[in-house]
Amino acid sequence: MSLFRQLWLAVITATIIAFAGSLIVSMITARQYLEQQLAIKNNDNANSLALSMSQLAKDPITIELQVAAIFDSGQYASVRVIDPEGKMMIERTSPPDTGTVPAWFMALFPINSALGQAQISTGWTQFGTVELVSHKQFAYQELWSGGIKLILWFLGGGVVMGLFGMMILRRIKRPLDAVVDQAQAISERRFVTIPEPRTLELRSVARAMNAMVERLKAIFAEEAARLEKVRREATQDSLTGLANRAYFMNQLNAALSDDDAAPSGSLLLLRLTDLAGINKRAGREAADEVLRRIGKAFNDIVAQSPGAAPSRLNGADFALLLPGLNDPTVAAEQLLDVMRDLVAADLIEPGKVGHLSSGHYQRGDNPGQLLAHLDATLASAEGQGALAWARAESNQEKHAASNADWKKLLEGAIEMQRLRLIDFPVAGSGGQLLHLECPLRLQATENGEWLTAGSFMPMASRLAMTSDLDLAAVRLALAKITGGAPAVAVNLSGESIFDPLFRSRIQSLIASHKEIASRLWLEVSEVGAFRHFTEFRSFCDALRPLGCRLGIEHFGRQFSDIGQLHDIGLDYIKVDGSFIREIHQHQGNQTFLKGLCGIAHNIGLTVIAEGVQSAEELSALPALGFDGATGPAVPRK
Repeated sequence: MSLFRQLWLAVITATIIAFAGSLIVSMITARQYLEQQLAIKNNDNANSLALSMSQLAKDPITIELQVAAIFDSGQYASVRVIDPEGKMMIERTSPPDTGTVPAWFMALFPINSALGQAQISTGWTQFGTVELVSHKQFAYQELWSGGIKLILWFLGGGVVMGLFGMMILRRIKRPLDAVVDQAQAISERRFVTIPEPRTLELRSVARAMNAMVERLKAIFAEEAARLEKVRREATQDSLTGLANRAYFMNQLNAALSDDDAAPSGSLLLLRLTDLAGINKRAGREAADEVLRRIGKAFNDIVAQSPGAAPSRLNGADFALLLPGLNDPTVAAEQLLDVMRDLVAADLIEPGKVGHLSSGHYQRGDNPGQLLAHLDATLASAEGQGALAWARAESNQEKHAASNADWKKLLEGAIEMQRLRLIDFPVAGSGGQLLHLECPLRLQATENGEWLTAGSFMPMASRLAMTSDLDLAAVRLALAKITGGAPAVAVNLSGESIFDPLFRSRIQSLIASHKEIASRLWLEVSEVGAFRHFTEFRSFCDALRPLGCRLGIEHFGRQFSDIGQLHDIGLDYIKVDGSFIREIHQHQGNQTFLKGLCGIAHNIGLTVIAEGVQSAEELSALPALGFDGATGPAVPRK
């Protein structure tokens, strides 16, 4: 039983006890008062009648007339005149009449009408005795009427006090509910703080729990900061802040092989001509300044092109991956301008600057061959002068489909339901199936090729059509679950989460399938979740009560933001495949991922590895703390 109900029962019980006690005491007191009044009345009227008879003639007719006169008033049960020897001279009686008073009430509160007596004298001798008893129905009626009024008064007062008590209990219940919700959140490993209530006892509890949460947050933040440092040491160049060669190669492999990556893009290589000469001539500080400025230029490009991946491959070589961008002119010109600025600042000699090459890639290209092709192009640029940019030849076909064409294509596919989900198994560390990861596929034309999400979602995002596609994916997932699938995971775009109408529509859709909602897993990419974090939090708050599982995919590149996840009630994260490739050979990544799993488990998250390519990678994951994995190395069962 809830504390609120117990408080209500305590208030009601106390009220009933107080009411019953007051009623009984009042009724007994009133009964005693009425009995006293009846006794006084009987004695007074008996004396009055006796005095009147003593002053008049004592003939039987006169005495009988006087007795009849007082008896006929209807207030007396009996009036008798008895001679000195005890013989009855005159007697008048009437049957008892209780009127509308219930018999149980008279039995519960019996009233005694005491006999009134007085002597009748004639001269100095006693003529007789008058005995008089009043009817009790008037007393019962008065007691009954008083009891009814008292009950009505208590009921009215009880209603008023009940309303007042309800207001007080609700005022107490609000902070109590907040404390209970906080305790529930902590049990779910969501560390939230609450305002301190005014009630002293609850304030002490809330203050203690808030202090505990703050300490846990501090520990969490310290551990996250330590792991962020480990991640940077394992994946970044310490001087420029750009990705190191090993991590960049993982990103390049993912861009060339993942289905949800952009189908094409550009790759740029930059090589400084005389880094060793700068170091020898101007000193190490000058050489470091050159490298830092170039690193800043690459990071500025990334800020303008989310998804771009810059890297320092070695001492003088840099690379920039631009997924989805087939014309790298803007980025190349920015890099050339930075090189010219370095010459103007006398950090680089005019004749020994650097060279730039760029090339186009498509999904499925071999990374080694792509880099070799661009390196050969870079050699060509070196023959063109001190500062030159050479473009690699490409036989790619140009598709100049307009926005209107894409809009028509996407609308047609949605209307004609040329959409489907394909599935890949996500297995637990023990080999059990956790769920099916189901990316969306779209058929541009009837009987045409099925396009991957990376081919059409960028245009859908540009045309603000991701919401329609994501809703269609969720409908397909629910249908798949209804058809017998154990559990299905679908990806939602950050742009959809940002749309309030989409959040409302998906909430209604899942609510209408609440009986299977626990088998639906919804995930948003790390970039989309943190870019629209307030909306993502609202999305989680709306869908969590429905029972579906919520997560973030491609996690790890913005690990420093993990502190924001401690109180939104996520169920799982999927770690980006660029951290998983060759994990059995990278000690630095192993340290980072082991710490990441530990932090995630502390806030109740399941951790799943993405893009597992080999059996060696798969076998290394359980020791690092991963709960599951997906990718080509995970067998279908």
